[in-house]
Formats: sequence, structure tokens, C-alpha cells
Amino acid sequence: MLNEVLSPSAAGVEKSDDTLVTAGKAPARGVRPSVPSTGDAVVDLREAIRAKLAYAIGRTPETARERDWFAATALALRDRIVDACLAAEKQVPNKRVYYLSLEFLIGRLLSDAMNNLGLVETTRKALAELGVDLGTVEGAEPDAALGNGGLGRLAACFMESMASIGIPAFGYGIRYDHGLFRQSFEDGWQREAPETWLSEGNPWEFARPAATYTIGFGGSVTMSMVSEGVIRRTWHPAETVRAVAHDVPVVGWRGKTVNTLRLWKAEAEAPVDLGQFNGGDHVGAVANRMRAEAISRVLYPSDSSTAGQELRLRQEYFFTSASLQDLVLRHVAERGDVRSLPDHAAIQLNDTHPAIAVPELMRILLEDHGLTWEDAWHVTTNTLNYTNHTLLPEALETWPVELMERLLPRHMQIIYLINWMHLEQQGKSGKSDAAHLASVSLIDESHGRRVRMGHLAFHGSRRVNGVSALHTELMRETVFADLHALEPEKIVNKTNGITFRRWLHNANPGLTKLAVETLGEGVLDNPELLKGLDAYAADPAFVARYAAVRRGRKEALAEVIYDRTGVTVDPSALFDVQIKRIHEYKRQLLNVVETVALYQAIKAEPHKDWTPRVKIFGGKAAPSYTQAKLIIKLAADVARAVNDDPDVADRLKVVFLPNYSVSLAEAIIPAADLSEQISTAGMEASGTGNMKLALNGALTVGTLDGANIEIRDHVGAENIFIFGLDAAGVRARSAEPHYARDAIWNSPRLAAALDMIASGRFSPEEPNRFRPLTDDLRHRDQYLLTCDFDDYWRAQREIDAAWNDPRGWWKRAIHNTARMAWFSSDRSMREYAEEIWRVKTA
Repeated sequence: MLNEVLSPSAAGVEKSDDTLVTAGKAPARGVRPSVPSTGDAVVDLREAIRAKLAYAIGRTPETARERDWFAATALALRDRIVDACLAAEKQVPNKRVYYLSLEFLIGRLLSDAMNNLGLVETTRKALAELGVDLGTVEGAEPDAALGNGGLGRLAACFMESMASIGIPAFGYGIRYDHGLFRQSFEDGWQREAPETWLSEGNPWEFARPAATYTIGFGGSVTMSMVSEGVIRRTWHPAETVRAVAHDVPVVGWRGKTVNTLRLWKAEAEAPVDLGQFNGGDHVGAVANRMRAEAISRVLYPSDSSTAGQELRLRQEYFFTSASLQDLVLRHVAERGDVRSLPDHAAIQLNDTHPAIAVPELMRILLEDHGLTWEDAWHVTTNTLNYTNHTLLPEALETWPVELMERLLPRHMQIIYLINWMHLEQQGKSGKSDAAHLASVSLIDESHGRRVRMGHLAFHGSRRVNGVSALHTELMRETVFADLHALEPEKIVNKTNGITFRRWLHNANPGLTKLAVETLGEGVLDNPELLKGLDAYAADPAFVARYAAVRRGRKEALAEVIYDRTGVTVDPSALFDVQIKRIHEYKRQLLNVVETVALYQAIKAEPHKDWTPRVKIFGGKAAPSYTQAKLIIKLAADVARAVNDDPDVADRLKVVFLPNYSVSLAEAIIPAADLSEQISTAGMEASGTGNMKLALNGALTVGTLDGANIEIRDHVGAENIFIFGLDAAGVRARSAEPHYARDAIWNSPRLAAALDMIASGRFSPEEPNRFRPLTDDLRHRDQYLLTCDFDDYWRAQREIDAAWNDPRGWWKRAIHNTARMAWFSSDRSMREYAEEIWRVKTA
């Protein structure tokens, strides 16, 4: 549906939306260039870029900077995407998917657009005729770091896959002025600075000031009698903020469908209080504007303070409310009756951040559309669906009741009523004992009264899904056990996936070319055809070409490592990679402690034939996460000691690449030989980095956690290195007294490594610097690092032996690439479409 007209009379919207890029089908390419067509695609694109440079950017080729060339190229390609939208059939799809996520880690978009439109070589040649290198232009695009890690990257992959398989969809999120912070190191300590990705604008987006909605906070609720026995409650917010839409087109594979990622920017109702300003209070005159705009200023402001918690809740309600108002308004304009919303819309809540959608959709239906409670609850619970991404208690959001009552008083009334009816039903079913009611209540009374947002999302959704087979089963057994017993059909599994267009075609063009030359072009459209590479795993000629592709990417990564860290690494060494958010459960510390143990072993036997290895770390720690930042510092200090030790030479190098991002991941992943997926079993919901690395031929060393289990099942147990306790073993060991002390006592190697760290060997200027880490391992060790250490060491030495058998290693690597097709996000989206959203794919 293009140029959609939305009713200006609906609550909260100022005027009709003139959206050009919406969820809909499109032909493969548009043909309406902004300059006269010559019939030559390269010439047409070249002239379009030249015209954009002059008339949109205001530069000549002689004065243009790299960023100017990027913007001109992006605008020229954006025209072709818009052409595809305008040429699409102007029909309303029977059903749309609305994907609500606080994070969209989209990274750079130029390569996606070129690849999916089939214009990579055309763009390369057009720029070359202008004297510009495509790689330079791609490098000038800032990463849109609108996410923290896997959650946001998954949302980006899902949006691309929905467009590629023909699911009409809108993504909804926040247009953060500053995404995830820019990470740098100062003497090995993480330092954070704002990420200024919007400093020169975003050529991919369309500002939609006509699609503006009013978001309320605070205030009071009044009651009025509308008819005999019918009371209507009306919310009167004390503060209102404007949510202004900015649309980013998401083009699918071969341009068949273009969907929309709609991001909301927060603005004040009035930019300045002129009375205050003219009275001399120039700062106070813009205070309300600063308070409003803070909502979309920074991704994940620290919530360690009361003010930080309030801002986080304001962010979540802001984007959820704007998104629901937008989609309900669109539905009413197209269908007339809001009661049919479940038939034509499926809303997916990506984690608990948009869980406030349950009472907000109820509020909209009750107050703006006059539905009865029963009708509104039917619409809500048949439209919303919820994806859970974690079993960690601290990540299952809860909000203080006092904060909710103050900031969202009407929503707390709705939550109280939902909860009362829910608990009343338990009593009627004979489940009225206090322990049961406390466990299923939406309000947690045990640690101060708090609203359980996971429970709220569960209760208000039609389907709840986990993101790997293990994670889903653990959801049923742990965090949602009592709720699952009440609705045993509600929880389903949908294992995560990744878009092969980004993580194979774009990230590893050499391997993609090899696959196409070996299996045919069909492999670009159907990842299942990658299975054909199995037949070549022992073919010497193919293995040589496969290894040459990897060698080239390792040489390129070695240059990146040197440029960013000053450390020289040998591309012929085993590249051992752990790249992910820094968190104790992900156990980067296990990797670092094993590195120390390996360093000690090499020092003890310097003349032994050690397998050359480069340990590569990347990832960011939350600014207030002290322990995670100390792990980064330990890794940096260990790297300094190891890399400067002549006894070790090139047999072991350690590097921590700063400012991990999507674009940096695209450089690391195709060069990785070993993929570290070593989280404590039962704590990683799925993981997607494990999928990206295995697809590109890295062998996995990992625990039986998250999607590692399914990767093992698909690639074969002989092509993956599994170690450590499984989830049941973790639970059993955690119940034993003194398990950490006993594990250290029984492992002289682990004890020696911890002693070296605790002694100040890596921090002589501050000997006790790392005692918080070693003391925690000795006395608490919540994530069972000590229990898994010896088996991890065993697996690593098994990996050393495997690396020294190149024929066997490459056979395993090729099997990994060949057998990863099931982990395509296209498969994930088809499963969601069929079993959760009930929407047809192309």
C-alpha cells in the first residue's frame, strides 16, 4: 500500500501520513532514474550519483569527501528502491506483521541495498568511472549502532528476511541520536564516548513529520458514566511528547519486496518557552525540550539510578505507544472496524521492552475506540505475540509499582484489573493457595512491589516463543513454569537465524563466489543448496580454493588488527575468536584464564612444538558493569604481557579489537578459524554469532547451550568441539557446597593461573587489581567457570591437534559451511509466519 492516507481525526495524530515506503510487494527493480536513461545501467547510475553529488550534497567531484560520495551513492540507490515501491501493486495486503523492538542493529546499509538490488558490480563500475573506489565509499558509511548485540542484530536480520520472502511488515523502534557508545581503550580500560552516526544525517531515511503521535506521561485518571452501569476512565497526562516517524526502506532479496523500518524521534510539544527565554532564563526555556528529546537521545541509558530507570521506562512506552497508535490508525483506515485487527495484523514483541503494549493496546481500544473490556481483551490477546530472549532474572524486566503509577497511572489501573481477573480465575479453578497465586501474579510482592513485564507479556499474548530448543524447554521448566502449566500450548520454539545475504554474500564474497562457481547461481536464492559442498570436502582442488579464500580474509584482518592495536599477527596461525557483548555468563573470563594457563605452559616448555594461535576478542561492556569492564582490563593486561614476551614469540598473540560493531564483525567472521561459544550451559538463549561464524567455516568450541546444540546436530558432532557441563549438570553442580573451591583444588593448572592473576603479575603497578575476579571465582563462581575449566583446556588441546592436520581441519570447515542452511533467518521467518503470525509468504 503506497501513499497511504490515514484518518486525521484519530486520536494522537496530527495529519495524514504521506508514506512512500511501506510494506508491500514490488517488482525486481524500478526504472525511473532521476536523470534521463541511456539504457546503459552503469552510465545511468554514474550520472545519477553525479547528479546527487551536485544537487543533493552540493559538491563537485573535485571537492567531494569520501562521506559525500557515500551519501550521493546512497541517495541514487534509494531512488531505485523508491521506484520499486511506487511501481508496486497498490493493494492492501491481507495481513501485516508489526515487529516491535527497542533495538535494530542494522549497521551499514549500502552493501545490503546493492546486493539485494543486484547492483554491486554496476555500482562499482559507475563509481570507478568517477574515479572513486567502492570499498572506500562503503567504509565512509557510519554504523547505525541502534542495538547492543544479538537482540538488535536479530531484529535487523528478521526485517531483511521478511522482505526477502515476501511478508509485508513494519519494524518499529527508536531513532536514537546516539546508538551504542563508541568504545576506546585508555591503558586497557574501556572508555565510552557518544556514537555520532547522525552527525551528517542519514541518506537512507525519509522524515515523516505528518506521521506524528502524542505520547503522554504522568497526570491523573478521571471517571465518567457513559450509560447505565458503564463507566469510562479517561487519562489526562501531565506531560506530552511528540513521536515523529522516520522511515528506512528495507529492500528484500532481488528487490521483490520493500518493507519499512519506522523509527521514532522524540520532540517537545514546543521547542522553546518564549516567556522564559525573553525573561532571561535562556537555559530554563529549553528544559522541557531537553527532557522530551532525552527519550530518543541515547540507546540504553544507565538504569543504575532512579532517574535512569525512569528514562528507560519512558523510552519503552514512548516507542510502543507511537507504534500501536500508528498501526491501529492504519488498520482502521484500511478496514474500518478495529475489532478485525487480529485478522489483519500480527504484532511481535521482541523481548520484554515493548511488553507495555499489553495495557497500551487495551487503553487505545477502550478509550479511543470504545470497545468493551471483553472485546478489547480478545483483540489484544489475539494480536500480540512475545519472544523471550533470556532466562537471567536481571534481564527479565520488572518495574517498581510506584514508578509505574506515577509515570503511567492509567496503565497501572489496567494492569491491576488484568491481574485481578487472572487471579480470580485461578481461584475459580481451585488454585487459590498463596504460593501459586504469588508465582503467577503480574505483581511481584517479594522484593518491593514490582510489575513483572515478562508475566505481563506472557499473559497478554497469543503465542510466546523461545529462540532455541533448549531455551524454550528451560522457559517451560523455569521462569514461566507456573504460567506454562496454565496454558501449556502457548509456548512454542522458533530457533533464531541469520540472513545469509549479509553474513555470507556481503561479508564473504570470495566464499560466495566459490559456492556459486561450484554449485551454480541457485545457491544465492536457496541456502539449502549449500549442502552440495559436502561432496567437495575431500576434493583437493576445492579445498585449496576454500583455504585460499580464508587466507585472504585472514591477511585482511591482520591489517585491521595492526591498524587498530599495533599488534602484528601471523595469518598462518589459528585465529581463535570470541566476539560478543562482555558479560560474565558469556565467560570471556574463562577464555582469558585459559590464555594465562597456556602462557604458563609455553613459558615452562618454550621449545615444545606449540600450535601458533591468535586470540581475538571484541565486545563492549555496559558502562555501569564494573566486573565486565575489569575482565576487559585483564584481557588487555594479559595481551600486553604475552605479546611482549620473547619466550612466546608468535606462538601466542592476544588482541582486543576496540569498538566492536557490525562492520567490524564482517571483517572478523570470514577470517575466524575457531568460534568461541562458551557460555554457561542454560544461560545463552540462542546466540547468532555462533551461526555466522560456522556458516563461514569456523569450527565451534562450545558448551551445550543455546543454539550450539542444534548446530552440533546439523553439522555433526565430529565437526564441533563440545566441552563442559550441560544445563542439567550446571543445576546439579550449583547445588553442591564449595563446588568452586573443590574444582580449583583438583586442578593445579587452574589454581596456578588464578594465582598468577591474583599475584599482580599482569598488573605490577596495582597488584590487587584483579582480586575481585579471582576472589569471586574462588568463593562464588556463579557461572561455573572453575567447574568447566579442565574440560575446556582438554578441548583446546584437541583443537591444537586438529589444526595440525590441515586436510582434516578443512574438511570439517567445509562441512560447517555446507550444513548451516537451516539457520537462515528466512527459515525462522517462515516458521513464525506459519505457526505464530498466520500470514502467507511469497
